[in-house]
Amino acid sequence: MEKKSIVEETYEAGKSVSYVARKHGVAASQVFMWRRKMGEGALVGIKSEETVVPQTKYKQALDRIKRLERLLGQKTEEVEILKEAIKISREKKFIWHKPLPESGDSQ
Repeated sequence: MEKKSIVEETYEAGKSVSYVARKHGVAASQVFMWRRKMGEGALVGIKSEETVVPQTKYKQALDRIKRLERLLGQKTEEVEILKEAIKISREKKFIWHKPLPESGDSQ
């Protein structure tokens, strides 16, 4: 990763942050921010070769998953209710299709 190599270069002997930033055409303040973030562990994912996702995007994804799970639960419940309604209606349909007594028959 380019940012990581730039930050690591700033720790080399005789190289200042300003020098490294000018060399790579980046603002020194940007390099200082990268150094601070690396110090806070923001680039931990690099060790495992995984991308680092901003926490806001992670929270948004979790919220979306929760909403979708809730919606899936509602739809599953609706399907179960409809299945039960179809089962009941089919049972009643068999009762309705019994032949009617003829006009001369008495019950």
